[in-house]
Amino acid sequence: MYNMIGSNNPFKMKKQKGGGTTKTCLPAAKIRSMSSAERQKLVNAKKSAGSKGKYRRSSSTNVKGARKKGATLRDWFEKEDWRRVDDPSKKCGE
Repeated sequence: MYNMIGSNNPFKMKKQKGGGTTKTCLPAAKIRSMSSAERQKLVNAKKSAGSKGKYRRSSSTNVKGARKKGATLRDWFEKEDWRRVDDPSKKCGE
């Protein structure tokens, strides 16, 4: 009975990796305040994570000070001008 289980057994197949995204978006004001080295580090971390099939970059590249003090999370997402870090002339999602 055990000899009949071959390599095509669906229960033994490896889990397929997800695609992962490589776009990094932040509010335009924060992008302007960052140095070019900081921006490049952030973009490289996101591209590296995306190429590995991960949806998040490492927490060591988290950005501080992107949200104004006292702003609610909804305000922050809706009222900010979100831009791509690698090309700030493009809106997030372009």
